[in-house]
Amino acid sequence: MSTVSAELVYFSPPPDGSRPFTSINADAKTGQHANNWVPEVHTVEIENVRGKESNYALDTAGFQYHTRPSKHTSFVDDEEIRGEYYPESIELIKEVTGASKVVLFDHTIRRHRPGVPETDESKRQPVMQVHVDQTPDSATARVHRHLPAGEAEKLVKKRFQIVNLWRPITHPAIDYPLALCDYRTVDAQKDLVPVTLVYPDREGETYGVKFNPSHTWKYKKEMKQDEVVLIKCYDSAKGVAILTPHTGFKDPSAPRGAPLRESIELRALVFYE
Repeated sequence: MSTVSAELVYFSPPPDGSRPFTSINADAKTGQHANNWVPEVHTVEIENVRGKESNYALDTAGFQYHTRPSKHTSFVDDEEIRGEYYPESIELIKEVTGASKVVLFDHTIRRHRPGVPETDESKRQPVMQVHVDQTPDSATARVHRHLPAGEAEKLVKKRFQIVNLWRPITHPAIDYPLALCDYRTVDAQKDLVPVTLVYPDREGETYGVKFNPSHTWKYKKEMKQDEVVLIKCYDSAKGVAILTPHTGFKDPSAPRGAPLRESIELRALVFYE
């Protein structure tokens, strides 16, 4: 079994018992995101699952690997990404999940640039924090935010999910790859804490993840540009994996001078008729 030991940053609640929050926008001077909770570093074993990807599926582990070259390859122009990469990604998500309807609501390109503050959307870096993008409340709010009221009402009565589609771009993801926690080792009642995400005009909600020694962590070493991982952020169904905590991490086995990580993630509302 091929594993690496790496430091992951977990969540610890605010010491004063107040409601945890994170500001979505970084401070213009420092590049830091204001928050009131305490980061807690733990060293964990992360297993390279290359060759064993079929052991992990969205409904069991909360994530699923797939190989599919993208027709769109430049990933520099947001309009082109929406016009070219979105349609092929919708088809891929439908194919993997069996969903009847997929609505992509945003994308983020991350480029690792050491020392460059995250002062705007174009400077997003890998997230070095164990987290889940949605809570049940914020997932339902997303459907209402992106779809007409009548349609949203109907769709949330049936099974729906929020799934991220993550892909390396430009070159393989050797530097700061993505680690995923198998949902079967998560204690959803104890490990997950809602964190308010403060936008300039509204509030969202994510989960902070508390350390649990039972967590098992996986990654696919040196993921290439034709390899993707689907990451479940929410599922309204019962009896299946409903999410997967994830984070970027510094892979100690990466060769010195490896190209800096560049990746794109799409976030999708996934519906089942």
